[in-house]
Amino acid sequence: MKKSTVIGIDLGTSTTEAAVFRDGRPEILLTMDHKAIIPSVVGLDEGGNWIVGERAKAQMLLAPDRTAMEVKRLIGKGKEITLGKQNYSPVDLSSRILEYVRTYAGEYLGETIERAVISVPAYFDDIQRHETLLAGTRAGLQVERILNEPTAAALSYGLEHMEEESHILVYDLGGGTFDVTLLEMFEGILEVKASSGDNELGGKDFDRKLIDYLVRRFRTLHGIDLEESLQAMVRIRDAAEECKMALSTSDSYRIVLPLIARKGDKPLALDETITVGQFEEMTRDLIERTHAPIEVVLQDGGILASEIDRVILVGGSTRMPMVEKDISSFLGITPSRAVNPDLAVAEGAAIQAGMIQGIIDPEEGLVMTDVNPYTLGVQSFDGYTVNNMTVIIPRNVTIPVERTEIFTTHHDYQTEADIRVYQGESALVTSNHFLGEFRISGIPSRRAGKENIKVSFAYDVNGILDVKAVIVSTGKQASIQIDLQDTGSLPLDEEEIDLSGWKDVKGSSAYRAVIRRVERMMKKIGSPMDGEMDILSEGLDALKRAIILEEWDEAKELEENLIDLVSFLEGIDT
Repeated sequence: MKKSTVIGIDLGTSTTEAAVFRDGRPEILLTMDHKAIIPSVVGLDEGGNWIVGERAKAQMLLAPDRTAMEVKRLIGKGKEITLGKQNYSPVDLSSRILEYVRTYAGEYLGETIERAVISVPAYFDDIQRHETLLAGTRAGLQVERILNEPTAAALSYGLEHMEEESHILVYDLGGGTFDVTLLEMFEGILEVKASSGDNELGGKDFDRKLIDYLVRRFRTLHGIDLEESLQAMVRIRDAAEECKMALSTSDSYRIVLPLIARKGDKPLALDETITVGQFEEMTRDLIERTHAPIEVVLQDGGILASEIDRVILVGGSTRMPMVEKDISSFLGITPSRAVNPDLAVAEGAAIQAGMIQGIIDPEEGLVMTDVNPYTLGVQSFDGYTVNNMTVIIPRNVTIPVERTEIFTTHHDYQTEADIRVYQGESALVTSNHFLGEFRISGIPSRRAGKENIKVSFAYDVNGILDVKAVIVSTGKQASIQIDLQDTGSLPLDEEEIDLSGWKDVKGSSAYRAVIRRVERMMKKIGSPMDGEMDILSEGLDALKRAIILEEWDEAKELEENLIDLVSFLEGIDT
């Protein structure tokens, strides 16, 4: 029985593309209008029907309140988007885009499409990967693989260069995200060595610099704030994008937007000429933000910039001449345009789909390995605070991978333990991203340190994490798959909680004494104990956060740890 076709989808911030592997190569799938690229825009028409792509983008100017773009940037952040009078999650809207792709792909191939490989930025975290997976599922797709975008682009390149032996740096600057991945290629094997990136850096941020400049100029000249008009801002956004693209081939570009506003009875126009020099100067800080992730992958990959054989440019934003100029200056190597920057990721996803279908023989074709982009670990106790993260799987370890650590009980007669899972690069859990938790009970009641708990992390090729805890003496176990598909249950980001409001929470008075004691200690200690200062500050914030969220068990544990630490420091002080 013939297995159904698996397609590859590049679900981008600005645009989306799809491809299939057949006749020995990836083939881009065209829409009913014979388009290879569709805008990642979704909306509701006047009748309340869903529209996607070109139709949705066309209505943006007339009905911005019923249209959404750049949805990918909100994936995994627990935020909603209002269209008309209804709120939708980023998963809901992403699924509409994927459903449209599924429809036109089926029309193009003449069959029902039910399986797909979907690419994501290499620096997407576990929640963002899960929500992308969920969007595909809601679109009626069985998502066979979540594939990192730079890895997909490397597959597109590697298919035609299987005999090459080289170190490749994939520089992927898309509409909304930036990724950089270091790979080693030899004998048809693509081995990912390290990935890093910035999920808040992309072409839209370069547009934003132009938009802010134009708004400021108009306010200075006419005393009118164009940001108060939704329609005016849609026009300016479109003009900024056109200007950015024009400056890739021209020295200057004139933006003229007639009837953009009125001052009394007088109609006003926006008329500004932007030069390449101006644009490069206003976006210099964005270009420089790409340097840190590059340095991370070189360090983690254990090679020097001089050992890179090829830099491959991916993503439409790499068409800006300043990108190539900056890479040449920073790394001392002229980047390559060996792949189509708009289509390479979809093509690579299709190659991966071909591998899954068995169309590409692993004995004769490409073999690929990948890595996890973030450090993964659990909250742990170090003797006087539980604000520590013990690393289970370091970042940039080849996946799939399974790692185990042994922990001991830290309270006398402790019969249960909470396993809290975090993702991030800080040694303090409160500075990292909380992923999920579970409890293991039935620990034999003994003195502290007498019982061992084995915690295992298994990280698969889709970036999905399974965590298991086993009581060593009894073999009893508990586990969790980190699957935060219910966005309503996601924890609030730390910056979204106003910690100053802790005093107003009923029950907070029980913690005022310890909070005042910690604050007094923080005023006393200086540079010799900066580490303790960090722990006190993080612990205090964590306690206030627990109070605001009314997580009283956690608040009590944090209080006890803070008291122990302050008592310890007071002993040193005396």
